[in-house]
Amino acid sequence: MAKTVHIAVVSSPGFSHLVPIVEFAKRLVKLHPNFHVTCFVPSLGSPPESSIAYLKTLPSNIDSVFLPPISKEQFPQGQYVGLQILLTVTLSLPSIHEVLKSLSSKVRLTALVADVFAFQVLEFAKEFHALSYYYFPGSAMALSLFLHMPKLDEEVSGEFKDQVEPIRLPGCVPLLGVDLPAPTQNRSSEAYKSFLERAKAMVIADGIIFNTFLEMEPAAIRALEESVNGKIKLYPVGPITQKGSNSEANECLRWLDKQPPCSVLYVNFGSGGTLSQHQIDELALGLELSGQRFLWVLRAPSNLPSAAYLETAEEDPLQFLPKGFLERTKEKGLVMASWAPQVQILGHSSVGGFLSHCGWNSILESVQEGVPLITWPLFAEQRMNAVMLAEGLKVALRPRFNEDGIVEKEEIAKVIKCLMEEEIGEAMRQRMMTLKGFAAHALKDGSSRQTLLQLTSEWENLSEN
Repeated sequence: MAKTVHIAVVSSPGFSHLVPIVEFAKRLVKLHPNFHVTCFVPSLGSPPESSIAYLKTLPSNIDSVFLPPISKEQFPQGQYVGLQILLTVTLSLPSIHEVLKSLSSKVRLTALVADVFAFQVLEFAKEFHALSYYYFPGSAMALSLFLHMPKLDEEVSGEFKDQVEPIRLPGCVPLLGVDLPAPTQNRSSEAYKSFLERAKAMVIADGIIFNTFLEMEPAAIRALEESVNGKIKLYPVGPITQKGSNSEANECLRWLDKQPPCSVLYVNFGSGGTLSQHQIDELALGLELSGQRFLWVLRAPSNLPSAAYLETAEEDPLQFLPKGFLERTKEKGLVMASWAPQVQILGHSSVGGFLSHCGWNSILESVQEGVPLITWPLFAEQRMNAVMLAEGLKVALRPRFNEDGIVEKEEIAKVIKCLMEEEIGEAMRQRMMTLKGFAAHALKDGSSRQTLLQLTSEWENLSEN
């Protein structure tokens, strides 16, 4: 019987960071039933119900440990969400160390895998004689930016957003400075200093496991391998996404069953994205003006685009729609409050497009179902993702934001019609279907499966010595 290999993984707060690292753990134990994973979950305030419910579904060889919650009162008001996540992990370090110490007194720990926001945890790896790995839940392009950031910080003078020349990361589509991640837009800010600190810390790990696949980003992955030159091992193992549950169809799936094939635009801004009241009004009127069928997952408005990332508003979001909108669009559209089963929706035959905030989880889910996109980035590295989808892979359309940062109703209607009705949209759909095939192959017998087998073989060999 194969010896049990013990792995510890550390998530960071927020459902969109918890899911990819836990789904990675599930992939590990499915491939190797002799692997046992202990997952540490820091949280800001009480753990959300969604996280608790999700972790209850794990197989028996994955244990989850909720760390003592960190009180929100310790944080400055209005602090950038990335800094809140980092500070939550920093304040959880004593608890993480304690649980790791207890765990390693009972079993031999082979590897410690930490989410990119939990980078400080990897400093404990040597103490417990374990190998250390980053779990990077984003693209090869975003990882390339992280690894090149210390050099860019030295070479570029002034703000990135003011640069005339695009930023050229090896193997990636060129990027305007304004499309770099939100923390880089003000170089004197705490958010930028923290981003740079995380970037510099990446080289200390034994390896980086990241959530993409070779056929989606071949040039970027190969350029990354050349740039690290064997100093750190790279493991592209994606697409790692949450599979849809087999629960009975809810209202929106029954509604989709009645719609024609490829006729519905799905609109969702992820687990944390929010729009202002002005933008909700414009989006509603744009959807109406387009004349297309739509399924919209709506949140209460906020002027902070990541307002729902770590906390959820209590108000009914439907009350913030323009007067008469629901009545006027009842034959064409359905609006869901706050949540809908995204994976099942994207996989439904009546869905023909996805208006998305371009979070990486959502992008990978869209790729796996072959659904082209309209990009609407809100925060984090989402603008980078939008550039890659629209200009690199050519599977998405980018609407124009006006000088106040608003997408107006006429622009919304135009882009929706283009994706859903015109030849350009159909060409994007075909390219997405090709990517869908590549993604399925990468996981079944191709590049990502082989990469994961290589990683687990290294861990098994270490645990036997």
